Amino acid sequence: MRRRTLGTQGLTVSALGLGCMGMSEFYGHAEEARSIETIHRALDLGVNFLDTADIYGQGANEALVGKAIKGKRRQFIIATKFGMVRDPSGATIGVCGRPEYVRSCCDKSLKRLGIDEIDLYYQHRVDKEVPIEDTVGEMSRLVEEGKVLYIGLSEAAPQTLRKAFAVHPVSALQSEYSLWTRDPEEEIIPVCRELGIGFVPYSPLGRALLAGKALDPEEFKREGDSRLERYPRFQGENFEKNLRLVRGLMEAADRLSCTAAQLALAWILVQGEDIVPIPGTTRPRHIEENVRALDLEVSDEDLLELARLFPAGVASGDRYFESGMEMLDF
Repeated sequence: MRRRTLGTQGLTVSALGLGCMGMSEFYGHAEEARSIETIHRALDLGVNFLDTADIYGQGANEALVGKAIKGKRRQFIIATKFGMVRDPSGATIGVCGRPEYVRSCCDKSLKRLGIDEIDLYYQHRVDKEVPIEDTVGEMSRLVEEGKVLYIGLSEAAPQTLRKAFAVHPVSALQSEYSLWTRDPEEEIIPVCRELGIGFVPYSPLGRALLAGKALDPEEFKREGDSRLERYPRFQGENFEKNLRLVRGLMEAADRLSCTAAQLALAWILVQGEDIVPIPGTTRPRHIEENVRALDLEVSDEDLLELARLFPAGVASGDRYFESGMEMLDF
């Protein structure tokens, strides 16, 4: 497994990570035993970069990751997040970046994960009511105390990144990035490179749609799967338009004798050595498929074809509904 470096502070991770969110909620029921098997298989294949957050499953995802890494802690790089606030029913009710909240969340995450230090600690969403300097200042103190090794932000705007970096070096920015979400290319990625911040794309497979394995909206109606409810791109006419994009990707993949998922990941991987995508899955065979994207050779002609199929802004529908879009930092 090749390694990539995030930031300039020394954080080195596998070139491909594993997003663990779907192991606990949002994408349908997942069996804990199989999820843990997937994490162990990832490690067998050299994938050591695990991504979770305190809100996934209301803490259950961190507990699952903690169970999976028990006895193998030093073989993994653990990234988790704080900052999004949910009520007991699971509804997202806001964002909090107050220093005392940062510290409280960190302590709870450490306990659920069963570890002494978090390798990479992200602010999940920027709190527009709290100066980013205050939030990052507290994260910096957690680094000084040894509870956190490296800090990151998620969905932060360029001006926020600059303000945060002036307080403490930021090792990684996590934002949505894929063939159908190319927004970061305009400003975000250039600013990350200017400041020496690594870039971690989440949903690099378009919440599984770009994998080409779910071509009927009925497949997203299983118990616990909220994609139809949460994401406009999965609804009605948007879904049909986006499906045409996916079919084009599948045809290109067939010509290259690979899967749509592998081609979508290979496209991201060639965008820069400072980029580490974190596709999620709950199945060992899918992590095996994803890892093979690292060996896929994509020619300049292939890249031009993908750019033609997926120009910036081509996806139909917003990334989130209005309430979700309002939580993004623009």
